Amino acid sequence: MNFTYFYEQAVKRHGKPLVQQRLPKVATAEQLVARSDNDYLAEITRCVFRAGFAWQVIERKWAGFEEAFAGFLPLYWQQVPPERLDALAQDERIVRNPQKIATVPVNARMLVDIAEQHGSFGQFLANWPSAEQHLLLAYLKQHGARLGGTAAQHVLRRVGWDGYILTPDNLTALKNHRLLDASPYSKRGAAQIQHWFNQWHEATGLPYSHLSRILSMSIDVRG
Repeated sequence: MNFTYFYEQAVKRHGKPLVQQRLPKVATAEQLVARSDNDYLAEITRCVFRAGFAWQVIERKWAGFEEAFAGFLPLYWQQVPPERLDALAQDERIVRNPQKIATVPVNARMLVDIAEQHGSFGQFLANWPSAEQHLLLAYLKQHGARLGGTAAQHVLRRVGWDGYILTPDNLTALKNHRLLDASPYSKRGAAQIQHWFNQWHEATGLPYSHLSRILSMSIDVRG
């Protein structure tokens, strides 16, 4: 499937200036490495709390999250005392969801383990090729907490790692053109999606995140 079709549809629906304006910024490897693991844990936590919730509420309360979690230091949160988690479940500065609060130590341990092997989580991301995003998503889901679905995809987008997001519009476009015939979260479906994004990237030279946004805009305005 030639990606030119999707680009032309996006431009037809929204106009070339808006399509260009909405293309995500892609971080360089140096910028990914420069981010602290504290920052990565904060972004992971933000996306975990936003999942299935009104994201505007999380954004309005985020300064309170930063205070309550004291800067999201992975070395501390990986072994945080249970009573600290209990206290957070009563802390009005954040969304008091015990199940999501409990993800922070798990995700902190994942970051610490990765840092021990790769130097930092940013270095880990900088070394992981976008052509194997489906394997990165599987890794984060396996080793982290509540990082299935699109949660990890949104984390990657927020930090500037070059990848796609499986928005409803993108999945609709893939299915409408018979490019996806399995669950997007099955191994078969994930491989199919990766195949097409790899093919489009090779043909156009566009970043994966740009391909993702354009594909989404070929259907609607989200993505």
